[in-house]
This record gives sequence, C-alpha cells and structure tokens, in this order.
Amino acid sequence: MNSEAATSGGGVVDGTAWVDYGVIPPVALPVTAEGIAAYLTEALGHVVYERWTWAKLVQRHGTLQDARRVAPAVCRHLFDRPEVIEAWRSGRAKLFAVDAAPTIESVIARLLQSHRARFKRKEATRASSDGEVHEVGLPANQVTWLDRAGRLVNAHPETNTLGVSNDLAALGIFLRERAARSRHTWRAYISELTRLGAWCVANDCGPLSDLTRRDLLTYRDALGQNGEPAATGVRVSASALSTASQARSLAVVASLYRYWHSTGYLLGNPAAGLSPNTRSRSQFVPSRFVRRELLEACDQWVKQFDTGGLQSAAIATATDQEKLGDLRRAVVWILYRCSGVRVSELAWDATTNLPRLEVEGDNAWTLLVMGKGAKARAIPLPRLCNDALRRYRAARGLPSRPSVLEQIPLVHGEKGGTLGPRGLYNEVKAVLNAVAEARAASDPAGAAMLRAASPHWLRHAYARTLVVDHNVPLPSAQALLGHAAVQTTAAYAKTDQSKLRQLVDAALN
Repeated sequence: MNSEAATSGGGVVDGTAWVDYGVIPPVALPVTAEGIAAYLTEALGHVVYERWTWAKLVQRHGTLQDARRVAPAVCRHLFDRPEVIEAWRSGRAKLFAVDAAPTIESVIARLLQSHRARFKRKEATRASSDGEVHEVGLPANQVTWLDRAGRLVNAHPETNTLGVSNDLAALGIFLRERAARSRHTWRAYISELTRLGAWCVANDCGPLSDLTRRDLLTYRDALGQNGEPAATGVRVSASALSTASQARSLAVVASLYRYWHSTGYLLGNPAAGLSPNTRSRSQFVPSRFVRRELLEACDQWVKQFDTGGLQSAAIATATDQEKLGDLRRAVVWILYRCSGVRVSELAWDATTNLPRLEVEGDNAWTLLVMGKGAKARAIPLPRLCNDALRRYRAARGLPSRPSVLEQIPLVHGEKGGTLGPRGLYNEVKAVLNAVAEARAASDPAGAAMLRAASPHWLRHAYARTLVVDHNVPLPSAQALLGHAAVQTTAAYAKTDQSKLRQLVDAALN
C-alpha cells in the first residue's frame, strides 16, 4: 500500500462504521471498501472505484458494441492492458493503469472527507439501554445524556404505547414518525433539539423527560437573549434569535412533548402552551421583494457568463474550470429566478433522483423537484433557460439534453458530487453582492436592498409575477409554487395596492 493509502485510507475499512445522514432514516455504510465504494457510487451518482476488464464491460453493458459506445475511453485503455482502474479524483472520474492507480481506501477517504456534512463516523450514535440502535444524529455527549429516564416517564407498559423506557429510544421513534418524510425537516428538528440539549447539559438539568415547565420557560427566555447569559448563566447562542426563529424552535420542542404525552410516554406535558399560535395563512403577507429593475440588472450581469460571446478579457482568459463555475452560477441564478423553488429544493437527493430536468420536443424543459411534505412537483421553465442549461451541461461533459434514466446531480459541486443548500445560497448571494457593488455609488439604496436579499426573495418575486403581473389563476400558481394552502398564494395579491385599484376601477367605473 502506498503512503497516500496509509495516511488517507486507514480507518475507512478497519471496522469503524460510517453513517449516511443524507437519507431518512440514516443508513450505516457497509464495512468493506468495495461495499462502501458501491454504496457511494449509488448515493453520489458517479463512479467511485471500478476495476474494468473486457469481460466486466460486456457484462455491464450487454454487448461489446454498447460498451464501446458508452465507455469509449475505458475501451481505448483496455486495448493496451488487461485491466484498467476508473477512480474518482479531483472532482471527476479518471482512468489509471493498475500499477499507477490510487488505492480504493484513499479514494473513499477523500470522498467521505469532501462530503463530511453527510457521512459521519458512528461514534456519535449508540445502542440505548433498551438494546435498540438509535442513529438520531445528535452529538455524542447528548446521546449518552439522553439514554435515561426522567421523573415524568410513564413506567406502566399498559399505557406507555411507545414501549420504551428512556428518552433516547423515545426521541428516535418521534423523529422517524414525525420527521422522516423530509431530510430537511429531519435536519431542522435535530438542530433545534441539539440546541435544547446543549442548554440542558450546560445548566446540569435533564434528561428531557425530567424538565419542568419552569425549565422550559427559562429556556424560552434564553432563546431571546442578545448574546448575554440567561438567568441560569448560560446563553443559548451568540446572538438573540429572531422572533420567527424563536417560534420555530419552540414549535419543535412543543411538538416533541405533545407527541410523548399523547402516546403515553410522559405522564404530563410541561410544554403545553409553550409555543405561541402560528399565524394563520390568511394573515400571511409577503414583504421581502427586490425592485424589478434590480433583478433585471442581476439578469444582465449573469448573461455575461451565460452567453456564448465572452465579453470581458477576464472571462476570455479564464480556465475551463473557472468557466464551468461561471456557467454553474448563471444556471443556479436562472433556475431560482424562473422556477420560484425554495433554496433546498435545488439540492440533490440521491434517494429520489431529484431535482432533475426533463425535455419534451426541442424547447419544452421542465424542472422536477421535491417540495415540502415529500410532494413532488413539475415546473415548466421558460425558453430563455434552454441555452444556459445546454451550455452548462456541455461544459460538464453531459449530453445537451438529459436522458430519461439520468441520475446525475443537477448542479455539480466544487470537488465532485453536488452543491448543497449552503453552496446554492452562496451562488445566488454572489450575484446579488456583485451587482450591489457595481451600483453602490449610483444607487446606494438599491445596493443595500440587494445585499439584504436572499434566494427566497426570488421566490417571492416569481410568485408576484404570476399572481399580480400576469393574473395566473390561483390554483395554477399554487401548484407551481408548491403551497399547501391557496390562501398563501392569494396573499401575494395583497402586496400591490395599485393593481387592486386598477381591478376595482375596471369593475366599478
């Protein structure tokens, strides 16, 4: 084994288990290097480590003719040698002679490191005292802290319908039942419960089934502390959470205790009434909009990368990798602008093969995404997106139009794999900030608005264009936006009084 394998690959296949937290519920990876490579190939949508021979090529592709058509580079290498290694290196698949190839361990180690937000060692999970393994995704110290029962736990099996006797097991059941439909919901629940657990550990109280109503009220007050210690002497975060963030945090906590009490795990519900009633959909009024002229300025800025004619000397001298990055930024901007999707809905999910593109005919492109509540929806894209999508795919070495069976991330990552919600967010902010800087001297108010904007503001702009500017029927706009209630969609009509005045004048004059 070479030195690279000794430093990078050791520990990957030494029996230490890894867990994939990108699927719900989390899944333990195989223990062998070959098993991990096969799993990563399926999960990440690209080859990880393959040892090719003519026999394997024919077995995989059916015929030698099909193998030459699908994998011409592999075939060329096999003309000179009996075997060739295809491994994922530096963000793409590369071919190596057997004696010059990296080890499978080193390839796996690099991939697990580059996707460390998704794949983690299993030390952070453990079997609770009831004998069941619970991969809830909490920090290791909190997992140990949860593996016990507090004063409120119902010890009578006749009425404790969960059939468990410790918080770790009860929390695992709650998460699988209430948050397993969406990895984003799971992540949000874990984040808020980790926040509560950290506060409890710091204040030497708990477990969760031992907290009193007074404890939870103190925690509620601590959420609003502006970087100062709460009454207990420990602050929850470096700065105060916004009112909306506090409400979301308390809603998760209240949901947990309500579930535990309703299923008989707890004798009482100390969180009853802890979370304020959320606003009804009829009261929702979107307010975060970027002026149309500013969005159009962003569109024009993006076009310098999206068009075939490279307009500046800096772009003309850019490397292929830099040009690919520019094309990716243009596509990310265009997709958010022209589809109104939520930030997380453009993040690749290998379990659903979404988001992805479909093409009918020559110009009918459709974006397929998975929305809230695990509800898939199809969003027709305007024709102005077509050329940008084709150029981006060509730069990635993909066919100009996707096949029906394609399982490749819609947006690529810097080191292979895919771009997650944070990376997608940063791409949009890069456009907003670049245009803000260009307009800072001539339009300081507009520049400030662009700096304050986020990708979700583009969703508001898309919804307003549908509902206000073009009078798209509310049920159709609701379907495009993925709103659970039509009242949410209708709220955008309230944002433009001048439009309402025109409608009233037309009807009554």
